[in-house]
Amino acid sequence: MEQATLLEVKNLKKYFEIRGGLLQRVTGYVKAVDDVSFAVQRGETLGIVGESGCGKSTTGRTILRLLEPTAGQVMFDKIDLAKLSREEMRRKRKDIQMVFQDPYASLNPRMAVADIIGEALPAHGVTDGAEIRRRVNETLELCGLTAEQGQRYPHEFSGGQRQRVGIARALILRPKLIIADEPVSALDVSIQAQIINLLQDLQVQFGLTYVFISHDLSVVRHISNRVGVMYLGRLVEIGFAEELYENPRHPYTQALLSSIPRTDPLAKRERVILQGDVPSPANPPPGCAFAPRCPKAMEVCKTVRPEMTELSKSYQVACHLFRTE
Repeated sequence: MEQATLLEVKNLKKYFEIRGGLLQRVTGYVKAVDDVSFAVQRGETLGIVGESGCGKSTTGRTILRLLEPTAGQVMFDKIDLAKLSREEMRRKRKDIQMVFQDPYASLNPRMAVADIIGEALPAHGVTDGAEIRRRVNETLELCGLTAEQGQRYPHEFSGGQRQRVGIARALILRPKLIIADEPVSALDVSIQAQIINLLQDLQVQFGLTYVFISHDLSVVRHISNRVGVMYLGRLVEIGFAEELYENPRHPYTQALLSSIPRTDPLAKRERVILQGDVPSPANPPPGCAFAPRCPKAMEVCKTVRPEMTELSKSYQVACHLFRTE
């Protein structure tokens, strides 16, 4: 099983400095990602969910080193990305790509779509013009677009088509891992389904591995093999999607899943209403980050941070309700 691991994130942290005063001295840190660890197996999709501001997107960007990690390891194919030089990391990005949330803001409006998609090829050794055109046209067709559309500019496309361009740009180098950061949140529901189906088809065709970041719980359940739940920069629960959705252990996950609209209005369900506000990531609680809002909080939760407890080989939860000692 260990040999099948493509990505392993160990104790990843990303803190942003808070500066103030006349001399702009560092007065504190925003702990956007605070000691996150997980592994992704080859060919699987790991979904990461949580409220806005919980650190999901920052985790994805830090893995790819679009943001430099404050601490921790990012082991990709047994190589620690956090220790690579800028040039080594640039070469490694051939194998690890990202699809961004906003399909318009992430595309250069002054470049034709074919140029946007093929831009990375010369940087990774493909310099023949005919070969670049062939690869770009092939990738456009794989993503449901035509070679003729490659001559157009981003503003000439719909939102769904622009996201197809973003996927094609990520796919052009035939990476092993794609980090999809809220790839369908800016699209309406019918187009969301098309993009999700495209991602799944490409995964089967090219053996891709995904880290799928989203706040849409229904989408994550549909596409993911395993799901990790984040709260205030920390991972609080991770396990196989069906088990996590049918039997969530962490009180935050239970509250999160109780908010999903049901298609059957007569179906009985317990709605968990959380009180209070999310604490500031610049001043998180000393114990469990969720303790101030948790209906099941105990005294130990307020002072001792819960470690990940392994309930089974495939399921972990960070909650004192499940501590083993």
